[in-house]
Amino acid sequence: MRLLLDFLVVGFGGFFGSMARYGTAYLISKTTHGDFPFGTFIVNISGCLLIGLLFGLGNRMAWLEGNGWLFMVSGFCGGFTTFSTFALDNSALMGKQLSMQAMIYTVLSVVLGIVLCRLGIWLTR
Repeated sequence: MRLLLDFLVVGFGGFFGSMARYGTAYLISKTTHGDFPFGTFIVNISGCLLIGLLFGLGNRMAWLEGNGWLFMVSGFCGGFTTFSTFALDNSALMGKQLSMQAMIYTVLSVVLGIVLCRLGIWLTR
């Protein structure tokens, strides 16, 4: 039963995070011009700030324990942008003095992510 509740809490947070992502990107796309993806960029960097703030506050604020953490970090931030989780993973690696692993993780994630995205597009043509 506890696992089901955890999934519901994450899903509920993801619901709001996804709506926030869409709304933010939509509003930014309506106010900017050109080919640079400002909406996605702003969502990604603001998500990184938010997950960093939540991580920093996590040990000091009781409401961020348990369901609060699941709702805000796994749910909302996960729905808003998985890039924030990627940044937190890298930050954790660097905090453990594992800079080489962080660099490998970053390069492989970005390069393979783009290559596999292109592969997916190619496979569906």
